[in-house]
Amino acid sequence: MKIPRRLLATGSAGALSIAAAVVGYFEGTENTAYLDPVGIPTVCTGHTGAEVRAGERLSDERCDALLKEDLGEAFTALKRQVDPAVYRRMPESRRAALASFIFNVGEGNFRNSTLLRKLNAGKPRAACNELTRWVHAGGRTLPGLVRRRRTERALCLKELEP
Repeated sequence: MKIPRRLLATGSAGALSIAAAVVGYFEGTENTAYLDPVGIPTVCTGHTGAEVRAGERLSDERCDALLKEDLGEAFTALKRQVDPAVYRRMPESRRAALASFIFNVGEGNFRNSTLLRKLNAGKPRAACNELTRWVHAGGRTLPGLVRRRRTERALCLKELEP
């Protein structure tokens, strides 16, 4: 799978910059709150939560702040759930891919996933391959999730030997 050209430009950036590019690319940014494809109130760059109200409009600055907060939570969840020895060996591209995934599916789903079990068992290739299974929402396959998971998988596998 090719990584979209726009995301390749972040290749030498840190995990946070890479993850922000992936999330931004696939989520897009909408300053006015809307319902996502499965009916979840969403605003800015994929921000969800009880405080999001349909039709609410937020500034670009607030959207940027929410994205940083949400990605910070995803990276914290990644570090909390992954075995410390495994985490230390993870390249930035894998951390970014997995933070993007957690941003999208939530820490609880990540915590209970086969992906995490394989990662913590020292099987990064098998773990990264699990990403492409997470393409369903609301009981149906979403083409946008298929594309996103392919990209996350490519980033996750990027530093592994062929």
